[in-house]
Amino acid sequence: MSERKVLQKYYPADFDPREIARRRVPKSESSGPRFQTVRLMAPFSMKCMTCGEFIYRGRKFNSRKETNIEHKYLNIQIFQFHIKCTRCSAEIIFRTDPKNNDYAMVRGAVRNMEPWRNKVAEDESVDERLDRLEMEEAEAAGEEEKNAMADLEAKNADARREMAAADMLDEIRQRNARIHRSEKEGTDYADTIVRAEDEERARQEKEDEEAAKKAFADARARMETRVDGLDDSSISDRISQREPSVDGDHPTGPLVPPPSFKRTVKKKKDHSALLGIKKKPTLV
Repeated sequence: MSERKVLQKYYPADFDPREIARRRVPKSESSGPRFQTVRLMAPFSMKCMTCGEFIYRGRKFNSRKETNIEHKYLNIQIFQFHIKCTRCSAEIIFRTDPKNNDYAMVRGAVRNMEPWRNKVAEDESVDERLDRLEMEEAEAAGEEEKNAMADLEAKNADARREMAAADMLDEIRQRNARIHRSEKEGTDYADTIVRAEDEERARQEKEDEEAAKKAFADARARMETRVDGLDDSSISDRISQREPSVDGDHPTGPLVPPPSFKRTVKKKKDHSALLGIKKKPTLV
């Protein structure tokens, strides 16, 4: 932990701090390139020419940035970066390329092939570049025309959809107006429209009603025939003797007196007598 945080440093026995030369160099000095240590990532994938190691794009390095005031493009400063291979520690140098908005390899490695990178654009002349730009503009115009045709077809489809919706709305309005007119004249279309479920329900209710009427009529006929076959004397004897009925009904017991709603006072139980305790008679 201490070594990682550089809290302790090794000083050799013959170290003399007085031998360290300190001098201040002005910033405007243009005698040579200036170097600065920076942290960066590899801008493209490359292959080391010394050991054949592949370095992928985005690999982080501690590099030295070289700033040479004499190297400029259209007054844009060009920087060179010095890194070391991760396998053999060989020096690899690449620089900024403001002409093509990219980076260019200087030495130490070769850039891997990238299909999306236009190799022809690096070595093309001014006339070739103008021709390429004119072709790109023509292709863009053709794409715009295709897009315009697609937009027109989409608008036509939307218009047809809106017309169909308007026709449906008109049909619904006409039907509502016809129903309203019929209601005013006394004819209700809602009554004339009968569903199959409603017909089945009505038929079932009608059959249930007829079956109930038939059952009640049969019961009434049996009761009338039973009453006609008995005279008044037999009825009175049966009531007095409480004999079993003729049609095999269960026999009934003696007549039960009608219930009385008179309030009765319950006699209290003598619990002491049950326990064998005798009470002394009270003197009057």
